[in-house]
Amino acid sequence: MSLILRENLSFDQARCLVEGGGLREDGTPKDLFMRGIFIQGGVKNHNQRVYPVNEISKAVNQVNECLRRGESVLGEADHPSELNINLDRVSHMITEMYMDGNNGIGKLKILPTPMGNIIRTMLENKVKLGVSSRGSGNVDARGDVSDFEIVTVDIVARPSAPAAYPVAVYEAFNSRRGQVIHDLSNAVQNDKAAQKYLKDELVNWFSKL
Repeated sequence: MSLILRENLSFDQARCLVEGGGLREDGTPKDLFMRGIFIQGGVKNHNQRVYPVNEISKAVNQVNECLRRGESVLGEADHPSELNINLDRVSHMITEMYMDGNNGIGKLKILPTPMGNIIRTMLENKVKLGVSSRGSGNVDARGDVSDFEIVTVDIVARPSAPAAYPVAVYEAFNSRRGQVIHDLSNAVQNDKAAQKYLKDELVNWFSKL
């Protein structure tokens, strides 16, 4: 039976570059992207697993096949425990992936969803976010992964300590204050003054986590 495999890379490990953002002349938000290493091959990671380069290459090809067919490869904010994509937590979509040496390099676009708006606010306030690949595969006694199939790449906070900060964010978002922010993000998409208020609320909320 295949295992659910999630592998985390910090902002620095993924060598993340944030591209775009800000506002156009008409006041609408510019597209915002993250680019970097989405998954590493040929090295033992912090989960004591090794993804052979051929497995990484196969997974990257799977993503590219989906993109070529016109399918959307969606990702979530934070660290879900299952393989299915939860549409209410989608924050971005993968726009490209390719191999560079042993690594799968990718680019993702932040979407104007409630969770995407939270990610955008954090990125534009210089919060360093990482990435987490999510897929399935088999792991032998040495930690070598086989039959790897990638589902998506998620955006995570403090991925080097997945049991700490991401859990706090998830629990806080599901608190009463988190629900208020969720409702506000739905309501302010066409109201610049309200968007500024929401941004201030988010910065204040995350500073207290």
